[in-house]
Amino acid sequence: MARFLRATYGRRAWARLLYALVGGPLAVLGFAYALLVLLPGTVTSVTLIGLPWLATGVRAARGPAAAHRALVRGLLGDPIEPPPRPEPAGGPFGWIRVGLTDAAGWRALAYLVLKLAPAVVASVATAFLCLYGLTAALYPLWSRFTVFPSTTDESGTHFVSVTIGEWIVPEWLYVLAVGLAGVLLLLAVPWVARGLVQPDRLLARVLLRPTRASHLRQTRAQAMDDSAARLRQIERDLHDGAQTQLVALALRLGMARDELIEGDAEAALSLVDTAHHGAKQVLTELRDLVRGIHPPVLDTGLGPALQTLSARSAVSVTLFVDLPDRPSPAIETIAYFTAAELLANVAKHSGAPRAVVRLAPDRPGWLRLTVRDDGVGGAQPTPAGGLAGLADRLGTVDGWLELYSPPGGPTVVTVELPVRA
Repeated sequence: MARFLRATYGRRAWARLLYALVGGPLAVLGFAYALLVLLPGTVTSVTLIGLPWLATGVRAARGPAAAHRALVRGLLGDPIEPPPRPEPAGGPFGWIRVGLTDAAGWRALAYLVLKLAPAVVASVATAFLCLYGLTAALYPLWSRFTVFPSTTDESGTHFVSVTIGEWIVPEWLYVLAVGLAGVLLLLAVPWVARGLVQPDRLLARVLLRPTRASHLRQTRAQAMDDSAARLRQIERDLHDGAQTQLVALALRLGMARDELIEGDAEAALSLVDTAHHGAKQVLTELRDLVRGIHPPVLDTGLGPALQTLSARSAVSVTLFVDLPDRPSPAIETIAYFTAAELLANVAKHSGAPRAVVRLAPDRPGWLRLTVRDDGVGGAQPTPAGGLAGLADRLGTVDGWLELYSPPGGPTVVTVELPVRA
């Protein structure tokens, strides 16, 4: 019951209510800004003033768009990615060209224009319901200042009543009913606000996130950077670890050979034993390094790999796998490392004794990986955190990650991946 109340009337429900209330005034300001940019810019576009005005306004629209993205992220829980920064402009003509061709700026202006109607409706309706419900809920307090007519029943007894149509209701019952209706209306307002903010939420998802082309360019650049960083890390691991030990191994074997030439078999045997131990350490380091590049357990498929990962997890894992077709190797690797990172987060941060991992088809050509735990909740993605890194890695194959983690739990991370990269 307590969990139901937290999920129904917890922080996120009241955050949606706050978003509905502040959305109307912000929409009016955004619409005024869009008109200030578009009307003078389009009317005077044939002059030397119109095009710079329009280009500057389009580029500056990224600022209000960033503010709205922050509100959607903070109050609605949608982590909408910001679009990539505009390319640098060379000179005044370059500035105008970049501004007029800034797709993210034009999409931000479109959002500020289209947001007005649904946001104002949501704000006005939510404010009206809140005020009306609060007034009705407090009616038992201020009803004492209301004069009700007196009615006489058949026995001649006088009582204060309220006439509703053909019904005569006692004053105390009417006051109680109005107060109860106000309380119920206040309890329903968060649910109503949830439905009213959905059009604005969909607009933000469509217009404030990067376009597919820019998203692919951004994720491709991130993938190249990650690949270069990974190669540098492998080079450092080989240079500082395996290579150093192999050099030491060669030196010990050379010393052992010299001892054998001199006839000291006992010293040579000791050096050979040390070299043998060092060779084992080198093999262990190389095996760990190879496992970090491509886990050998994936050779048998993603399902068995997840079973092995669940068995090695620090928390008890219940695994459900339904894979009609085997994904491509790149998708298997990303799904495996994603599940490993999420289970590591459960063990480190959630405090949950168990987790549930589910992998199944979502729609034709797509997989859905879900990791759920009943821990403390309250997980939030940070710009340089592990969840942000996972989202970037998923973006390289056009996948995405969604986090639901209210305070008190449960925490549910949903990942969607294409079957073929």
